[in-house]
Amino acid sequence: MPPILQRLQQATKMMSRRRILLLVLGCSTLSLLIHQGAQLSWYPKLFPLSCPPLQDSPPRPKHMTVAFLKTHKTAGTTVQNILFRFAERHNLTVALPHPRCEHQFCYPRNFSAHFVHPATRPPHVLASHLRFDRAELEGLMPPGTVYVTILREPAAMFESLFTYYNQYCPAFRRVPNASLEAFLRAPQAYYRAGEHFAMFAHNTLAYDLGGDHERSPRDDPAYLAGLIRQVEEVFSLVMIAEYFDESLVLLRRLLAWDLDDVLYAKLNARAAGSRLAAIPEALARAARAWNALDAGLYDHFNATFWRRVARAGRACVEREARELREARERLLRRCFGDEPVLRPAAQIRTKQLQPWQPSRKVDIMGYDLPGEGAGAATEACLKLAMPEVQYSSYLLRKQKRRLGVRTRPEPVLDNPPPPRPIRALPRGPQGH
Repeated sequence: MPPILQRLQQATKMMSRRRILLLVLGCSTLSLLIHQGAQLSWYPKLFPLSCPPLQDSPPRPKHMTVAFLKTHKTAGTTVQNILFRFAERHNLTVALPHPRCEHQFCYPRNFSAHFVHPATRPPHVLASHLRFDRAELEGLMPPGTVYVTILREPAAMFESLFTYYNQYCPAFRRVPNASLEAFLRAPQAYYRAGEHFAMFAHNTLAYDLGGDHERSPRDDPAYLAGLIRQVEEVFSLVMIAEYFDESLVLLRRLLAWDLDDVLYAKLNARAAGSRLAAIPEALARAARAWNALDAGLYDHFNATFWRRVARAGRACVEREARELREARERLLRRCFGDEPVLRPAAQIRTKQLQPWQPSRKVDIMGYDLPGEGAGAATEACLKLAMPEVQYSSYLLRKQKRRLGVRTRPEPVLDNPPPPRPIRALPRGPQGH
């Protein structure tokens, strides 16, 4: 055999052995360090995914334009972090709020493109809190943008809203002893339609989606049906917080991303002492009745979610979700130690990872780096657990520098400005 053919045969055998080795080792021992936006990939791209593309579907490039409607208290901060890190790795522009809006797009006002910082336009990715306005978003985002959002079971969501925004929402502040049970026993005694932050106390999902949160599906069932149609016209995927990993599998498939693109650390989680361990059934029924519009939205999109899982193949979606959880656990151990745990903000030494605390009565947890590290690996772990306010500020500084806009002389990741509480916007119409 000619020498050139011998060398080719040896190279082919070596490649085959390498591929076999990758498949055997799987994710347990293989880690790739890719310094592209300080990405750490703990999930081998050659690992066979359990949910292959649909038959007769050619391979697609990764989709790079995504608008995520970040609803309140639905695990949206974790999804946002996934999108922020993806954008950084691929050098994409992230739409970020103008400073007068702080870290949200002037919520609770209807979204306007004027709320977007000029240094972050035109964007590829949008993922900060806003009240949905289809015309404004479609005018801002490029053609072909994929729109996604996430919903949460309304009783669990309302318990979280009641605790988190207790110091900001007047309807909640009026309740004696901050009792959720007392509020739901007679919500009209405390609720005032139209007052500031009233949307946190009544049908918050419907409000975030651009709907009229004061409408009752019992009195006007056609309104709920119309709102559902509007959501279905725009959003390619409505994720469900209770099935977060399965939602990420569907998101990955929709966007043609790798599974390592949706690895995550849980963010903005409350401590056990700041939440109800279990919501009593009677309280849950009362919460759903008071938030009937949200309940109708959730029930519909929960059902459509599982129909979508069935079309993808429920068994393979569940296997891929399990692979995602296993890879995520390995990543957390690599970043935060052999026994990674969520810690109170006071116990987090790394300032960039200290989550904002909405009040003294609510403890928001976070992760901390195990030691004084440096380099791409440490930076990637830092981004994985970086809270919304710090990450938004960092991305804004980075994108302003990319455009040559003068920024304050502060380090990229050291000592970011402390998070500020949600600012009360001037009273006025809910429009632009």
